[in-house]
Amino acid sequence: MQVQKHLLSEAMTMFQMVVSYRHHDKESKLQTKMARLKQAKEEAEKEIAQYRAQMEAEFQRKVAESSGDSGANVKRLEQETGMKIQHLQSQAASISDDVVHMLLKHVTTVKN
Repeated sequence: MQVQKHLLSEAMTMFQMVVSYRHHDKESKLQTKMARLKQAKEEAEKEIAQYRAQMEAEFQRKVAESSGDSGANVKRLEQETGMKIQHLQSQAASISDDVVHMLLKHVTTVKN
């Protein structure tokens, strides 16, 4: 009986050691996994920051390009507008005598 108790005691001790080892092993694996996740998160944040900086630089470049173009566009539009105004003024001048005669004719014509 004493031998059986001793064997049972040793078996319990071995069982506790195995459970303790497995628990420690699980914690170790969990810590390793958490460390990998933390590293992956840091790398992802770094890549995001680089991408954001790249996109911001590209946006600023495009804004600068469009600002430079806007001055040329304004000059071109001013020239086109001036030419259209001159064209309309010349057309109005060419028909203004006809319009004046037509209006005078309508005003001075007496209807019964």
